[in-house]
Amino acid sequence: MNNQWIKARQTKFWAYTTLYIAIVVAVVGGVNFLADRYNKSLDLTKNKQFTLSEQTEKIAKNLQKPVTITYWDQPTKFQGAHDLLDRYKNLSPKIDVEYMDADKKRTQAVAAGVKTYGTIFVNVGNKQEQANSLTEEDVTGAMIRALKGGQHSVCFLVGAGEHSPDDADRDGYSAIKDALEKNNYKTQTVQMLPKPEIPADCTVAILGGPTREMLQPEVDAIKNFVENGGRALIMVDPPLKFAKVEVADNQPLMNVLASWGVTPDKDLVLDTSGVGQLFGLGPEFPLVRAYESHAIVHDLKDATGFPIARSLEVKNGDKTTVDKLFQTTDDSFATMNLTSAEIKPSKDDKKGPLTLGAAGTYKTGKENGDGRFVVVGSSRWVTNGFLRFNANRDLFLNMINWLSSDEDLISIRPKEPTDNRLNMTAQQMRVVEYSSVFMIPLLIVVAGVGVWWKRR
Repeated sequence: MNNQWIKARQTKFWAYTTLYIAIVVAVVGGVNFLADRYNKSLDLTKNKQFTLSEQTEKIAKNLQKPVTITYWDQPTKFQGAHDLLDRYKNLSPKIDVEYMDADKKRTQAVAAGVKTYGTIFVNVGNKQEQANSLTEEDVTGAMIRALKGGQHSVCFLVGAGEHSPDDADRDGYSAIKDALEKNNYKTQTVQMLPKPEIPADCTVAILGGPTREMLQPEVDAIKNFVENGGRALIMVDPPLKFAKVEVADNQPLMNVLASWGVTPDKDLVLDTSGVGQLFGLGPEFPLVRAYESHAIVHDLKDATGFPIARSLEVKNGDKTTVDKLFQTTDDSFATMNLTSAEIKPSKDDKKGPLTLGAAGTYKTGKENGDGRFVVVGSSRWVTNGFLRFNANRDLFLNMINWLSSDEDLISIRPKEPTDNRLNMTAQQMRVVEYSSVFMIPLLIVVAGVGVWWKRR
């Protein structure tokens, strides 16, 4: 009787044990299956450093063809690539990521064109593009090039004192040149003198802040380019007369813009809201915090800034449809006094909000052949010194995307990680050192001894 009872208990024990093990295995297996299939993570960094940008998500969501990202390196380096590339794989079932050992598969690496460790290829069908580095900006840029199957060309027009794309100083345009090339655009510089002509292979022409009076043939070349279906970004500064380098009135260019429905006023916009002081900026740096509904600015949320800007009057022209893009705050005004650096409000000043940017379409009468133009009342907002200010870079690339009819690429792009340092005094460092090296381990030992004393 006693043996039967013991055997029954043992049988019951093993049955429960087997059931519990089966349940645990099933739960663990199910969790692993779901984790593998639905890889989710929570990014608590300030600028979402470990979350792919809206642009990348938008591209992945709209994929029509399978995309393969191949990473060639030594296996010990794969983990660093997993941290970024697996996020692409989680965005869409059409994205596959392969990690290839560049040493063990040497012949395949040579055949693929691998020259260095850390090489990244993006393949879409028979189209292959290489990412220059293991960053979201470069990987997504390679994906765009592979999907688009060709590059658009952006031409910088120079000859009248414009900002140069080859100038790496604070007032140069080398940063926007780099940004364009990373986003699937070829760039070239076009000298408008002695031959004022925009090449036919220019998808978008950029006129960045002419300081000298443009000749009529130069202006006519821009006018004919847009009115024959071309695309142009025109940035004009206030005609200041007190600066070391004075800005010409450029009336022939102003007349063309006015005929399209955008009239740049002869004024200097000032922001008296005081928000600029938070960024260490003065009133000559008007901020924009609200945007219109146009595709260029629809997704923008962060502020943009426009140093040394003039206001624009906007209306539809005979053959153009023009939309405002953004305006200054109510706490702004435009002074007509352009001969003195001293700011003195007067009764002739225009009160804000004031329009600083506009986008328009010129009807050519050709099917899918309308011209497009964007006018901004400042050229310094995309110089090397200001391009990284808040959303300035996103706004500029959105303009280029819209001008080149790449509206599907308009979004918020990858941001660089911010350097948030913790600065501590020597005393604070000693407190951290003593607490982590001595106090915390000592508390653990004391707690352990206390538990042992109670149970002995």
